[in-house]
Amino acid sequence: MAQLSYLEAISDALRVAMGEDERVILLGEDIGVHGGAFKVTDGLLAEFGADRVIDTPICEEAIVGGAVGAAIVGMRPVCEMQFADFVACAFDQIVNVAGKLHYRLGVAVPIVVRLPSGGGFSGGPYHSQNPEAWFLHSPGLKVLAPSSAEDAKGLLLASIRDSSPVLFFEHKRLYRSIKGEVPEGDYTVPIGKAAIRREGSDLTIISYGFMVTVALEAAEAMSKRGVEAEVIDLRTLSPLDKETILESVRKTNKVLIVHEDKKTMGIGAELAAIITEEAFDHLDGPVMRVTGPDIPSMPFSPNLEKYFLVNPEKVVAAIEQLAAY
Repeated sequence: MAQLSYLEAISDALRVAMGEDERVILLGEDIGVHGGAFKVTDGLLAEFGADRVIDTPICEEAIVGGAVGAAIVGMRPVCEMQFADFVACAFDQIVNVAGKLHYRLGVAVPIVVRLPSGGGFSGGPYHSQNPEAWFLHSPGLKVLAPSSAEDAKGLLLASIRDSSPVLFFEHKRLYRSIKGEVPEGDYTVPIGKAAIRREGSDLTIISYGFMVTVALEAAEAMSKRGVEAEVIDLRTLSPLDKETILESVRKTNKVLIVHEDKKTMGIGAELAAIITEEAFDHLDGPVMRVTGPDIPSMPFSPNLEKYFLVNPEKVVAAIEQLAAY
């Protein structure tokens, strides 16, 4: 086991995959000489060469479109969006080309699109979005959002080897803020399986990505006050592990969903609908959500951004309200 940051774990996964399979190539803006906007690919150009670590023009549509073509002829491309927000420029290639080729025709389209997402760095409206919900009802796609260094490496390796197009969301606040024990060498974490990060009996918190860290901090704070929350880390948003969710709901009878994305039409709404439809008789209170606000964009101002972002205090307040039912 090695002690790695979230960022280092992703970099290590790329290094392992490229070392074991010459079909794995990287494409993105400034990923070679510069090492990527967040230095995830730093050093890989020197190790694997410019024919496998490819600096591309500033054109996300071309990056993903080129990756789809390469995948269809047998390569396994990993694309980097400098910021998840920029994936909008490649939306057509992801949804209408990669996803539908795989879903409608059964064609293997083994591409991974890495997406640094989320706020917390005063990035403003074009560098702070959480666009994962855009893709959750698009056929043929898998959508992942790991919260730990171990999962980041294992799920990325699994994604590179999957035959589906995979959108791999990496919250920017995780890159250097957390570390964990990560197995050395090659291993995978199963796509489509949630993880219980904390056992509890009084209510269930469902989250993913950086918000798992926030949820765990809030759960620990409430534990000191006699409320034991179970925390589920979805890890994979599509396909969704409904059974782990429903099993926890049947045990705790109360549910709080936490995500940084906007509330309206976010994944929390779908989770609430699933739980209400399939576990209504087990609920002792409303399915509640703590989410980002329905605002047009995240402000540049650090103070305003801090006000809008989901934090442990907001989650604690919701736990208190839900526990009172």
